[in-house]
Amino acid sequence: MIVGILDNQVWSLVRRFDQPQKYKPFVSRCIVQGDLQIGSVREVNVKSGLPATTSTERLELLDDEEHIFGMRIVGGDHRLKNYSSIVTVHPEVIDGRPGTLVIESFVVDVPDGNTKDETCYFVEALIKCNLKSLADVSEHLAVQDRTEPIDRI
Repeated sequence: MIVGILDNQVWSLVRRFDQPQKYKPFVSRCIVQGDLQIGSVREVNVKSGLPATTSTERLELLDDEEHIFGMRIVGGDHRLKNYSSIVTVHPEVIDGRPGTLVIESFVVDVPDGNTKDETCYFVEALIKCNLKSLADVSEHLAVQDRTEPIDRI
């Protein structure tokens, strides 16, 4: 949950299929193939510290009205096979103040040599890190009182 930040501001970061590095700390670079429509593919370079260097991801869902973003991993040098996720962004009143609730759900195959618990722990740790960074970046932008679109940053 992000207190005091409007969902539109958070959504402006989440929806950027072409710039996940705006808030995802393990992404160093992203190159998109296509026109940022459903079916577009991005090649993501991963910073050191994770057991991967690249991920190929497909935009599955982008609903600006309902604030729903979906992607699927279709390749890369990692163990997250058949991974897909859905992120939803919701306005929420938190402790009497307007805020934003971000929910990310996922499905993934359990790799050989790992348990379901190990796989879930790893993915959930990444998601928590990304959501914490999303909150930090959103709050930083709100403090700066930026009103221009996020792509100008």
